Amino acid sequence: MSTNAAVATSGIATVDRREGRAHHLQLVCGYVLAVALIAGLAVYGFDYYTLSSVDRPFSPKHAMLKPSGKIGVKLGFLGVAMFFAIFLYPLRKRWAWLSRQGSSRHWLDFHVLLGLSAPFVIAFHSAWKFHGFAGIAFWIMLAVSLSGVVGRYLYAQIPRNLNAAEISLKELQELRDRFTRELVEQRLLPQADLNTLLRLPSAERVNQLPLAVALVYMMVLDVTRVFRVAALRRKTLGLGEILSTLGGLRATGHRSVEQAISTARDEATLSKRILFLSRSQQVFHLWHVVHKPFSYTFAVLALAHIVVVGMMGYL
Repeated sequence: MSTNAAVATSGIATVDRREGRAHHLQLVCGYVLAVALIAGLAVYGFDYYTLSSVDRPFSPKHAMLKPSGKIGVKLGFLGVAMFFAIFLYPLRKRWAWLSRQGSSRHWLDFHVLLGLSAPFVIAFHSAWKFHGFAGIAFWIMLAVSLSGVVGRYLYAQIPRNLNAAEISLKELQELRDRFTRELVEQRLLPQADLNTLLRLPSAERVNQLPLAVALVYMMVLDVTRVFRVAALRRKTLGLGEILSTLGGLRATGHRSVEQAISTARDEATLSKRILFLSRSQQVFHLWHVVHKPFSYTFAVLALAHIVVVGMMGYL
């Protein structure tokens, strides 16, 4: 590679890292704002939302928190705005000018954030009373939101390029072997302990699993890997460090140990994604069959609710 090409590649990588950090900060801020809004409404309106429908009109907060109240109607407008923003992600695939704005993964992250937050905003707008079109729309929206979480997980499980994933896996294996040899020489962690992170079922077993079981199995492997990493860390820690790292769930100050664990964990993650690739693709296809119709049904019901409320003079 020429010097100019190397400099150009380095510059692109630097820009990508900078954009990644900026996106991560924006996403964290978005979740903080969403949690703060939901928590604030829950604390402020707890004594109102826990009242029966008969007692609510006598509450001093009724004029504020009822669906047509000062706060309630603003939450309705916010829910509508979030609803339109959620549908920008699928529209992005159809509108060329919108597809050029940012990366698809970043858009998906905010799509998920809005999808998780919107049901709570709509629930507070309706004062946690779900009747008629609004009630049906809410439960459909909740189903869409939960299925969206599953979809985001599946999206992360499918390597965009299998050949690239296989190359990365080979590189990770070589790097892990080098770190493992260093650890064995230092007598910090034996290779057998690091191999616990790589424990996976056989390809034959995975292909025989029903789709729903395969999906749960993938999630279980991801969760158990966290505790396997913690168990590895605890073998190198004293009592004080075990307490300060929450039983090994947080990173330690042992750089060589963390490097080996990180490499083995990355290899295990990529190996699992390749192993479950065909199953993930099948589940992802079925997920689209369910997620899209529910999304469109919710859109129709939500618009019908807005039109009816507008005709009745509540807007």
